[in-house]
Amino acid sequence: MMLKKTLLKKPGLYLVTDNDILNGRDLLNALSGPLKAGLDMIQFRDKTASDISFFETGLKIKKLLKGKALFIINDRVHMVLALGADGVHLGPTDMPIKTARRILGKKKLIGFSVSSLNEALYAQKQPVDYIAVGSIFKTPVKPDYKLAGLETLKQIAKKIRIPLVAIGGINQTNIEEVRTLGVKRIAVVRAILKAKNPYLATKNLLKRT
Repeated sequence: MMLKKTLLKKPGLYLVTDNDILNGRDLLNALSGPLKAGLDMIQFRDKTASDISFFETGLKIKKLLKGKALFIINDRVHMVLALGADGVHLGPTDMPIKTARRILGKKKLIGFSVSSLNEALYAQKQPVDYIAVGSIFKTPVKPDYKLAGLETLKQIAKKIRIPLVAIGGINQTNIEEVRTLGVKRIAVVRAILKAKNPYLATKNLLKRT
């Protein structure tokens, strides 16, 4: 557990999967390049898959990772246990944080999404291991998601003591704006999955983290 928490405090990328962006391309192939490039944290997100489909794909991802990257599950707390994943990422409308912690125990990671300072202050009082702040920039991945912006991220970075992850529209052109605010982990979706060469895209992003 300490190794996992230590990793969260180190500069790095956090790739969140998205089937719409893959547009039919194989997920495992899309992940292999970034992993070779040094990606060390992946969140498996699939809002529409049945549990059996999610589980089967999750097993393939876990086998691909070979323990070289943190394996986080989006929303589905029960799948963390079923797949032996490293943790879960929750949002305000998901299972209550304390309930998830009671189910998962102390050894699993729990991340929580916020878009304001008040939400971040609330989350810090909960049994979470990291807080994801977003969206930092407008993103077609979540067009209806509340825009937090750089100023909110700056405020949160000054007040919150647990690890932060910045997410939402971050790419090659703006990643350094985010990094200067003191955030160690940068979460991306399109910047890698939409890239012509995900391996090189990951390498280039990692140079800026």
